[in-house]
Amino acid sequence: MAKRPIPTVIAIVGPTSSGKTDLSVRVAKKVGGEIISADSRQVYRGLNLGTGKVTHAETRGVPHHLLDVANPRTIYNASDYVRDGRRALADILGRDKTPIIVGGTGFYIDALLGRIELAAVPPNHALRKKLAKMSLAQLQNRLKQREPKRYKTIDIQNPRRLIRALEISLTKKTAAPPPPLPAMQIIWIGLALPATVLKKRIHARLLNRIKKGMLREARRLHTAGVSWKRMHALGLEYRYQALYLQKKITKAEMLEQLEKESNAYAKRQMTWFKKNPDIKWVSPQNAPALIKEVRAH
Repeated sequence: MAKRPIPTVIAIVGPTSSGKTDLSVRVAKKVGGEIISADSRQVYRGLNLGTGKVTHAETRGVPHHLLDVANPRTIYNASDYVRDGRRALADILGRDKTPIIVGGTGFYIDALLGRIELAAVPPNHALRKKLAKMSLAQLQNRLKQREPKRYKTIDIQNPRRLIRALEISLTKKTAAPPPPLPAMQIIWIGLALPATVLKKRIHARLLNRIKKGMLREARRLHTAGVSWKRMHALGLEYRYQALYLQKKITKAEMLEQLEKESNAYAKRQMTWFKKNPDIKWVSPQNAPALIKEVRAH
């Protein structure tokens, strides 16, 4: 009996606003693929405009996985993502479809695809409560001292992530391992743009999302029970919108900080992805040729 060929998984990565969503749908349409979102905030229901979540129309009928799987009032971490992501991988491959991992959360992608091993550390609620009493600066300093390498890649403005990183560093108990990774070959595609172009796209995208009602979305989340503290922990758009809605900053300050932080986030994303030598970097303009190449596999 002939051996079944090793299935192919496609990973499309890159910084925010680089065009990953559009390319992923086009690739999926060509290869008969299904998309697994790799975004640490798009897993939450109701975080749509703020995260740039794909709309129903934009999916063009392509199935998407790991969107809207968690309540924004709760914490859904990398371990949860790897568990659910590997189940989605097995499901898609079991139906002879091509999984396409798409997103900008490099830590989640690398954990899902086995490039890094997650610390098998279960939640330590007593420790979290103790760490939550510390100021942002204290959390930053403590992590910098204990885990200088992790400190360089983490969102140091996000207390939730700082607390989780410290929890991993300080805890010795282990949790159940994630589902095994299926046998597969991975095609890595990265979208890269000149810094000036990416900055313009980030600026235009921010204004477009404000125009579409991003602030109304933030108000709805808070009305639905997402606390200001939780919105701060959700980062970027929700952090600064929460400050604006509490009248702690002006709208102009909100937009300025959002754009500044989005550009800084894009740089951190690229720093992470550049560690992976298997990524083939292309510009969005070269996407049509790349799609043909992917289809040939």
